[in-house]
Amino acid sequence: MSADFRGDALSALSQFLVSTSSVGDTLQRVAEITTQAMPAAKMAGISMLSEKGKPTTTIFTDEESPQIDASQYESGRGPCLDAWRQQRVVRIDDMALAASEYPEFSATAQEHGVKSTLSLPLSADGAGVGALNLYAATTEGFSVEDEETGTDLAAAASNVLANASAYWDAWNLGEQLTEAMKSRAEIEQAKGIFMAQSPGITADDAFDLLRRASQRENVKLREVARRIVDRRSLSADGG
Repeated sequence: MSADFRGDALSALSQFLVSTSSVGDTLQRVAEITTQAMPAAKMAGISMLSEKGKPTTTIFTDEESPQIDASQYESGRGPCLDAWRQQRVVRIDDMALAASEYPEFSATAQEHGVKSTLSLPLSADGAGVGALNLYAATTEGFSVEDEETGTDLAAAASNVLANASAYWDAWNLGEQLTEAMKSRAEIEQAKGIFMAQSPGITADDAFDLLRRASQRENVKLREVARRIVDRRSLSADGG
């Protein structure tokens, strides 16, 4: 990955502030930018505690991610959990060779076509609060340079969480993330509407339009998305 790509990713992330978006929206953007910064990354997910106090994949770029991670949450062992608990980077270059250490996770990951992973710790106020996880469809998908870039992006996500902890306790943060999962479908629908109306724009461009509207109108991103989806539904019904 080029230095320019890394710089662009970090610059884009630095402009996406908690003050103008919810924690869930911001962490979703972290996951999306990280996959863009890592060409080998098939998808990304963020492991954190749910509102029930159990590890779960609260943020993800692909619905397969929570399915893969469920095996490690059930067994209590996996690279994401080790990165979280031990606050260290865990890189698996060949998922088949990880079967002895993480048998359940290795089997499930391979079933989903994942052959290598990179898990990066997240912290807030000096305590481990989760992990940012990347999944590749090739062996040795992530390099030392990817580790360095991923560490930078995970640090940015940690800053988001540290800032959020000043406003929400752990319970309310879990509720925020749960709400983010519920609203994600509307955000994706709104992006799809923009892209259908203007075929030349990308998914990132569509998301940027939503983000700018959120900042301009000083309303949450999901509210902007909901209005767009509702307006489209009324139009389709002839209203």
